[in-house]
Amino acid sequence: MPGLVSCPASQLVFGIIILSSVCIKSEIWTNEVSDVQFGRLGSRVNLTCGGSYSGPLVEWRLNGSSVLPWPKQISKDSLTLLNARHYMEGNYSCHDEKGTLLQTIKLRLGHLPHFVNVSCRVPSHTKIYCSWAQTKTTGLPTLYISSYSVKGDVVEPCEQENIGLNECTITNPQIWNSKLLVNITEINPLGSNSTILKVDVHELLKPDPPEGIIVLQVEGQPTQLLVQWRFPASWPNEIKGAFPITFSLRYRPVGSNFWSMLETEDNTSLRIKDALVGHLHQIQIRAQDALINHSQWSEWSHVVEAQPWIEPGEEPTEEPMDFCFPFFNLSFPVRATDKSPDSSLDQNGTLGMLVLLGLFAAVMVAVLSIIALLWVRQKKRDNGKNQELTSMVKMKSIPI
Repeated sequence: MPGLVSCPASQLVFGIIILSSVCIKSEIWTNEVSDVQFGRLGSRVNLTCGGSYSGPLVEWRLNGSSVLPWPKQISKDSLTLLNARHYMEGNYSCHDEKGTLLQTIKLRLGHLPHFVNVSCRVPSHTKIYCSWAQTKTTGLPTLYISSYSVKGDVVEPCEQENIGLNECTITNPQIWNSKLLVNITEINPLGSNSTILKVDVHELLKPDPPEGIIVLQVEGQPTQLLVQWRFPASWPNEIKGAFPITFSLRYRPVGSNFWSMLETEDNTSLRIKDALVGHLHQIQIRAQDALINHSQWSEWSHVVEAQPWIEPGEEPTEEPMDFCFPFFNLSFPVRATDKSPDSSLDQNGTLGMLVLLGLFAAVMVAVLSIIALLWVRQKKRDNGKNQELTSMVKMKSIPI
């Protein structure tokens, strides 16, 4: 399973890229708006009045007001906020003794970058998609540098196609090396922080569900359905031969709690041969890499409903059968039969009642048999006692 790891060697390699990136991004931020200054919440923030002013103490104002009620230190041309808080943000300006404006500084406060939550998914052997989310909001403009390496060696970029989204894509990874280190570095004007995730590609391999599922009736076969589908679009054509897929199909009559299962490898069609005559069925399919046994099954596809072929002129079963017998609190899986759709048992819904009556009759026969055996046994005991009494009477009547 993927997890955060501490790898000094890989972090050193990543650090070279990160530091160069920080320098570039910091220059962009400081040059975009020359009078914007960023500070860390809860720390000392120092504002310096620029220009060539050499007179006495400058006057500092916040949003036009010279009243600064919070703890501060003022020197000749600087203002130090001792414990920066959000309410201290705003437009600071410094003025000379005549009130002339010397400089305006927009102060923005926030937090240092923190670790991010990173997750990756592997829908095929050619693509790995990673995404991340902040664990702590910094309140400052933030950029991300994403990269990966195999065993901490060569660092490759994890491509970010949409900068506004916290996602990146690894294309054509080295499939014979299943272990990757994915690095996401969060950068803001106060600094940077890296999160490194260890990814086992084989364990995370989880195909997308099969697509384009259709179910066809088989003419003249009231217990058969032909199911067809396509490979997931994320499983490219060029790897289908090298990396086969196992497909699992499950189906059940509407109203049943029990699924029947079928499997095939690399085929995109299966024939159901024991469908319940005249009833609507639900079908779903999922996929798994056929070579890597510990890879994951895809999610089940959406449910497709279909009914087997029926004889022309016959009415289909509109209401789903109740496959549960609440009297015994038991459920019985129903299998397809060779009976024709005009069977009165199927159409009238009396099959369940007949089974129930049969079970009840069997129970009654067993109970009556036990009662009869107990009665016969008791009868024999009574006869034995009567014989003993008769013998004792006869013995007493004999003269001594």
